[in-house]
Amino acid sequence: MQYHVDGFRPGDPDVLPAAAEHRRAGQPLPPTVDVLIAGSGPAGLCLAAQLARVPRIRTLLVEPKLGPMEKGQADGISVRSMEMFQAFGFAERVMREAVWINETTFWAPAAGAALARVARVQDVPDGVSEMPHVLINQARVHDFFLEVMRNAPTRLTPDYGLRVATLAIDPAAAEHPVTVTLEHTAPGREGQTSTVRANYVVGCDGARSNVRRAIGGALHGDAAHQAWGVMDVLAVTDFPDWRMKSFVRSRLEGTLMVLPREGGYLVRLYVELDQLGEHERVAERGLDAEDIIAKAQRILAPFTLEVKEVVWWSIYEIGHRLTDKFDDVPEDQVASRTPRVLLAGDACHTHSPKAGQGMNVSMGDTFNLGWKLISVLTGRAEPSLLHSYSGERRAAAKGLVEFDHRWSRVVGGQLADDAHDELPRVAREFVDNLPFTCGLTIQYEAGALNGPPEHQHLARGFPIGKRLHSAPVVRLADARPMQLGHCITVGARFTLFLFAPAGDVGAPAGVVAALCDWLEHDAASPLRRHGAEGEDVDAVVDVRAVFAQDFRALDFARMPTLLRPHVGRLGLCDYEKVFCADARRGEDIFEQRGIDRAAGCIVVVRPDQYVGHVLPLSPRGELTAYFGGILRQQGAGERRNAQPLSPRPGTPPRACS
Repeated sequence: MQYHVDGFRPGDPDVLPAAAEHRRAGQPLPPTVDVLIAGSGPAGLCLAAQLARVPRIRTLLVEPKLGPMEKGQADGISVRSMEMFQAFGFAERVMREAVWINETTFWAPAAGAALARVARVQDVPDGVSEMPHVLINQARVHDFFLEVMRNAPTRLTPDYGLRVATLAIDPAAAEHPVTVTLEHTAPGREGQTSTVRANYVVGCDGARSNVRRAIGGALHGDAAHQAWGVMDVLAVTDFPDWRMKSFVRSRLEGTLMVLPREGGYLVRLYVELDQLGEHERVAERGLDAEDIIAKAQRILAPFTLEVKEVVWWSIYEIGHRLTDKFDDVPEDQVASRTPRVLLAGDACHTHSPKAGQGMNVSMGDTFNLGWKLISVLTGRAEPSLLHSYSGERRAAAKGLVEFDHRWSRVVGGQLADDAHDELPRVAREFVDNLPFTCGLTIQYEAGALNGPPEHQHLARGFPIGKRLHSAPVVRLADARPMQLGHCITVGARFTLFLFAPAGDVGAPAGVVAALCDWLEHDAASPLRRHGAEGEDVDAVVDVRAVFAQDFRALDFARMPTLLRPHVGRLGLCDYEKVFCADARRGEDIFEQRGIDRAAGCIVVVRPDQYVGHVLPLSPRGELTAYFGGILRQQGAGERRNAQPLSPRPGTPPRACS
């Protein structure tokens, strides 16, 4: 973590200096904003936490509830979301509080009526991520995002007691074309409305989204006509795997899932209740917490279950639905219009909670959207960049809905499905789908943001369009072992990782030095073309190098000046741009990620931690073309309008930790 870049500042370094002008909590609603976010669930908070770090972006986050969530709803955090939390700076806190899911067990009837453990599986395969799969109350995830927002330069907080009632878009208006009518929900203010005009509106307002309805969107799909109960309980039981993630299938009573929760005592149960009629709604059954407990006790028999306290419960029916598009622009108008209203989370895709993907995919939506909105609103990119959001995230959501459709039927399947199989079908499917449930199978299609695979052979372990799979390295300047991916922090900066060819030590005659000189000084370099006048050299594109030698074989003082830049108001040297393979621990990133040792390569990483391109170190044109297809060239007139993509200068960005 880096701070003090603009002078010594005591206190908590996570609390960034406040922007000169920002709206305080409780003040009257502003007449205009850059972004209005509807809903303070995981999707809305993930987006707000990104926007809050950019002082000149005015964001309004509205929430119908009267205060923050305290309990219930989602709990599973995939390894991919943990990687994202690392960029926000609170992954270590989540790991400390959460329960780690290391093993999953499967129970089914054995001889007679008794239940027996019939399989057990490692929950996260070795080597897929440095992060664990954890479970924690969704409300705590909200707390972490809210803290990031409070500590950001804009000191952003949600405006509770407000929901989006209606909105209208004026395509002819250049500024604040979306007029939003907000309805108050606080006692004594019901029915009162306020109006705010916005440049962009993001609907994170759930499956019954008013934002989606206002732009003519609809959820399409089907339902499994099956009722399930979910509850968080403090209970006493003789079931052996109470602190394991477990699937329990009885002979006659159906299935339940046991999910241990944080704190060592709390447990969540997902309990199969009843099959519903084709046109029946679960509410018509009149089921309650006692019904969930009774069914869980019957499924677990002969083990006993004595519930001491029900912390939270809900009954739901499984549905798998998806919107046609995640923004307001019809397909036949994409060439002539850019999005002004966008959807995220349950507002555009719904599914069962059994795969533990709802909160994770929702946050993935707005982690994808955040850097794009920042780039557009700060003048770095054309508004057309926002078209890529719907294309990338709808494809990801479609994969989730299709997977959940299959998985829900496996979990609720009959024992006959397992006849003559050594491993129950649910266990087989679980193993086969582990990369998906870890959140690691998303691969964005080739296009402006994701280059063609022509040079993929130079870095086989960094597939273009997939998230950067981090690996251990040693930072040269202080010999600190760390994960390479942890130097990517939340914001809108791209990262160029330069993997040096064998024998290159960063000296002036080497390939890395030549590339760094071009990046730093040539007018065709993306750093020069897309950086604004007066900014630090790494404000838009952060260049870092990885060498194959042991750190003792390299000299930091001989590295190219681009890799030891002077930044911030005081012009201090940044010592955290150069890394080496971790030879002492036998962790060779070149071998682990299939880097061509002889040639080396460039790995371009997008602000959302996805690999955008893999290129050779010597040619320059492809690198210029890649960034030219995403970012605006900052000419003399445009430089005045561009705003920093990171908090520097004035407020330091989070860096390697």
